[in-house]
Amino acid sequence: MADDTEVTQPPSHARITPPNGQPTGPYHHQHHHYHHHHHLPRSQNNAPSPPPSAAANYNAQESTFVRPSDLLRPKAVPRNIPLPAPPKSERPIDRDERAGLQAIRDFLRARKCYDVLPLSFRLIELDVGLTVKESLQIMVQCGIVSAPLWDSNTSTYAGLLTVNDYLNVVRYYNVHADKLKDVDKLLLSDLKDVEKVLNVKPPETVSASPEAILYDALRKQLVSRARRIPLVSYDSDTQRTMVTSVITQYRILKFISMNVKETDMLRKPLEMIKLGTYTGIVRCSMDTTVLDVVDEMVTKNISSVPVVTTEGMLLNVFEAVDVIEILKSGDYGNLTWSVGKALSCRSPTHPGIYCCSLEDGLDTIFETIKKSRVHRLMVVDEQNYLKGVLSLSDILHYLLVDGIEEKDGTGHGHVNAEKAYGA
Repeated sequence: MADDTEVTQPPSHARITPPNGQPTGPYHHQHHHYHHHHHLPRSQNNAPSPPPSAAANYNAQESTFVRPSDLLRPKAVPRNIPLPAPPKSERPIDRDERAGLQAIRDFLRARKCYDVLPLSFRLIELDVGLTVKESLQIMVQCGIVSAPLWDSNTSTYAGLLTVNDYLNVVRYYNVHADKLKDVDKLLLSDLKDVEKVLNVKPPETVSASPEAILYDALRKQLVSRARRIPLVSYDSDTQRTMVTSVITQYRILKFISMNVKETDMLRKPLEMIKLGTYTGIVRCSMDTTVLDVVDEMVTKNISSVPVVTTEGMLLNVFEAVDVIEILKSGDYGNLTWSVGKALSCRSPTHPGIYCCSLEDGLDTIFETIKKSRVHRLMVVDEQNYLKGVLSLSDILHYLLVDGIEEKDGTGHGHVNAEKAYGA
């Protein structure tokens, strides 16, 4: 599948580390068999009296008049009250960051959703009449982790099937083990009932027209919990909707990295712009069971859990897609495996972990996104201790909402407080 149609040269300042692992710039790469790490380097009471009258002599014969100069006379400034300090001049790094963010937003406003799509792509839709087991086999065979659902009875788009739906099924049968015998009969149309039993929020059904302005579609996505945007068009001849494609957060960021050279101006460190999640991070160990991790993923609505040592050193990351690999055998008993055993069954082609530091800026992160399929980055220190998690949702939110204040239709600045969560 081709990635994007427009390509620019990478920023001239990008530096790559030689294979010996000694970093020469902001990017370095380490690759191990069991755990992979891709690193991005590094008042006074004496109030003034009113102005004197022009004729204060009550013994005078003339009437009292106020001269124009009395009205123009400046009021006395109270003593001992410091004057406001002059505004500080804008630092070059602040100016560049603001200019880079504005360039990205202007670019997204000038593009439509279909511009993100590659020249050729495939779209696999699943009918809601399929069983969950059948859909899982199709997902594994096609190497996909999400697919739009189609209701053939109404000929309408019925939502998006993602890995989270399979996590819900796993948790459902873990709680209701007596119903496990019926798992092979569970239909995709029954997933809404599973969500009700688990008391979890149903997946977002946010969608956009292929003709929609990309910036508007992304803002719409950010107010939801969706990490993907199905492009749904309306066929005036049949008067029915049709799914054109699905664009992911990664594809959007890859599109930006390939076409907006101003991404190299985003040099502010993550620590300075306070980007990422650094408190309340769900963690697990190599001995944690897969079922326990799935429970955390479902209840916290997250798609990955860092695997750390007792001291907090990052070893690996257990992802929602790892559950698919376990379930494809059809043996739900494998869910009692330890995280370590599950990770050992990963494909040799698994890309590993992408890491960055608090000193890294989005310029180097965009360089990594341009070259690799990144879904999240682990924020670590020099000793590889986990400090935080940077999700693609975090990056998009900063680019579109948090980074700079924009002007609304009235000319007043505003920043929308919407926030998308999830690692």
